[in-house]
Amino acid sequence: MKREQWGSRAGFVLAAVGSAIGLGNIWRFPYMAYENGGGAFFIPYLFAMLTAGIPFMIMEFGMGHKFRGSAPVVFSKLNTKYEWLGWFQVGIAATIAVYYVAVIGWAFSYFGFSFTQSWGTDTNAFFFGEYLKLGDNSPSNLGGIQWHIALPLALAWAITFAAVFTGVKGGIERASKIMMPLLFIMILLLIGRVAFLPGAVDGLNYLFTPDFSKLGDAKVWSAAYGQIFFTLSVGFAIMLAYSSYLPSKSDVNNNACMTVLINCGFSMMAGVLIFSILGYMAQEQGKAVTEVVSAGVGLAFVTLPQAINLLPAPYILGPLLFLSLAVAGVSSHISIIEAVTSAIIDKLNVSRKVAASVVCGVGLVVSMAFATNGGLLLLDLVDYFMNNVALLASCLVELVIIGWLIKTSDIRAHVNSVSEFSVGIWLEICVRFLSPLMLAWIVSTNLLNTFKNGYGGYEQSDLLLLGWGVTAALLIVGIVVNATSRPAKETAQVEEANA
Repeated sequence: MKREQWGSRAGFVLAAVGSAIGLGNIWRFPYMAYENGGGAFFIPYLFAMLTAGIPFMIMEFGMGHKFRGSAPVVFSKLNTKYEWLGWFQVGIAATIAVYYVAVIGWAFSYFGFSFTQSWGTDTNAFFFGEYLKLGDNSPSNLGGIQWHIALPLALAWAITFAAVFTGVKGGIERASKIMMPLLFIMILLLIGRVAFLPGAVDGLNYLFTPDFSKLGDAKVWSAAYGQIFFTLSVGFAIMLAYSSYLPSKSDVNNNACMTVLINCGFSMMAGVLIFSILGYMAQEQGKAVTEVVSAGVGLAFVTLPQAINLLPAPYILGPLLFLSLAVAGVSSHISIIEAVTSAIIDKLNVSRKVAASVVCGVGLVVSMAFATNGGLLLLDLVDYFMNNVALLASCLVELVIIGWLIKTSDIRAHVNSVSEFSVGIWLEICVRFLSPLMLAWIVSTNLLNTFKNGYGGYEQSDLLLLGWGVTAALLIVGIVVNATSRPAKETAQVEEANA
């Protein structure tokens, strides 16, 4: 079966950028910067981008391009005993896909609410009480399905399905060429309006005023590296799948640098937007900026609606803001599902249409758990373990394999042979030493904290079943599939004999 290809370089870069740019850029990065030294945070952030983000992206683009396959195929071709890592990454992607889509569904709902500000004045009570209907539930006691959440969630699945089902060139690339320019235009329009509101400069001062004393704090450097790994879609099968569709003559190094730089630039744009809004909101309410700052779903669905109530022309700026959130979410969701679909196509040798239908069909059914009364609690718990344990551990293992168990120089030689500019020995230094050391420290700290303190006040039984249990299950499935797989060389010989 001939492998699909991107129609253009711009299409690939926009798709890769669309994967990397997600809701985390908008609601996580500004808060991270604010918490970790304001303007001073950009120093460790840029250092992390140069020593972890760009090298890791070059390696993943290089491996996907060289070995022409999804994550399990790539790791199997490195060595058959590493295929489990590819399946572990695909499992992480599948798990993230089924809960991430719920947040996109919320954004669709709030896009509708924003035309009339139907969330009212108490946006906190509206979101948790009226919209999510969060009662005395727990992650293991979810209550019933809320159809007003399930329907927009299904709409998000429909858009993703249409893009992945149609193919790399006709579906994913076309969607990315529409969604990414639209997202940047909407964010620039919003910045152009809110940056001139009273109090906006105060908000930006809070974000950008540097506190250089923070640079001596190891936690700030950890946060910078953590944010780079969170935001770039590396380490969980996506970029390996996307780069496997590149034509043989592709400027891998340039593509990787552009993807990382555009993503990080967008994060900074999001910071300007969010803190301009928060500064205006603080002035209107007579509060300090520190009293209105928040992160995560609280920022997106409680604080921003409060701010929209105060904005001039809220019926224009509100829909623009929530449409931006929805577009950022959908573009990432498409890439996550493509990582899973690509692996199924490669493993079972089925058509894209069959693989996309099965993956999205099963995903839709499973994701209904997040459209229940306790869906937010389940999402919060599973998301913590996927991002802070499974994903970062996956990145660390991948770096160890690339840096120490195979020849990193082979991948570097490959990317240099197809790129306009070459990368030097610094790539290997970053991949073998700097990134793994930082990541090992972050992962060990996260594991110790979680073992010692749990997370979010959830019951130990919920942590064991839905946190550690889900993570362990993904690992076991990866190992079992690896054990039952034919070696890559044997498979290649069979395919040649059948050709």
